[in-house]
Amino acid sequence: MTMALLTAALLMGFFGSPHCLGMCGGIVAAFGLSMKDVSPAKKRGLIATYHLGRLLSYALLGLVAGLIGTAVLAPLMVGNSTPRILLGLVLVFVGLTMLGLPFLNKLERFGMRLWQALAPLRTKVFPLNTVPRALAAGLLWGFLPCGLVYGALLIAVVGHDPLTGAILMFAFGLGTIPMLVATHETVNWVRHHIGRLRLRQLNGAIMMISGLAVVAVPMVMANMHGHMDHGHMNHEQMNHEQMNHEQMNHEQMNHEQMNHEQMNHEQMNHEQMNHEQMNHEH
Repeated sequence: MTMALLTAALLMGFFGSPHCLGMCGGIVAAFGLSMKDVSPAKKRGLIATYHLGRLLSYALLGLVAGLIGTAVLAPLMVGNSTPRILLGLVLVFVGLTMLGLPFLNKLERFGMRLWQALAPLRTKVFPLNTVPRALAAGLLWGFLPCGLVYGALLIAVVGHDPLTGAILMFAFGLGTIPMLVATHETVNWVRHHIGRLRLRQLNGAIMMISGLAVVAVPMVMANMHGHMDHGHMNHEQMNHEQMNHEQMNHEQMNHEQMNHEQMNHEQMNHEQMNHEQMNHEH
């Protein structure tokens, strides 16, 4: 897991949180009403507790997503570029979702069924006047259907590592906290500036560009490296031919040496014949 991916999850939570205030804002208001009889100090502790529960719930979902990625995707990702390509495509997909394209609406409707099934448990945590109840409320809150959460879970899946998935989802949850714990006035100010500057859309565009870069840049580099290797192979081939040529010259030198020895041998035979002729005449 790279720091860039962790930062992307954190910013995804922060710039996406104004969009989630429509539903999460109602939950925060309900939690606040249930704590009206507790002291301010205890209330701050209970708020921190249910947010911790929500982050733990996100981390648990990320852990499950990472396990799914390990079981399903890992066998397909040995010795190839599939992990990088999948991660890039998911980043592009999440970026398009942050730009406003309703890709995850059907998944949100499916999640709503699970949220409704948890209704009996949700009623038992009220009022939020104890730490266990606040923690349980936060854990249940993590299952609230949200397209942004599902997009973050897709990143956790392609990470195909349970620990990485849990950390990414925890970081995503951290990014949502400032908006959800801010006062009413601060929320309006942040929502106004994020909307006016289109920071959510900007973050989505950055994620899209990052995803395309993750897919395309290594391919371009590999292609360039392949051309360099091809040129290097031709150069080695030329040297190899030169070595063969030198070997041929070396063989030619040996051949001349053999002829020279043959000539010496013939000369010796000729002198021997002359010596025998002299003995015969004598």
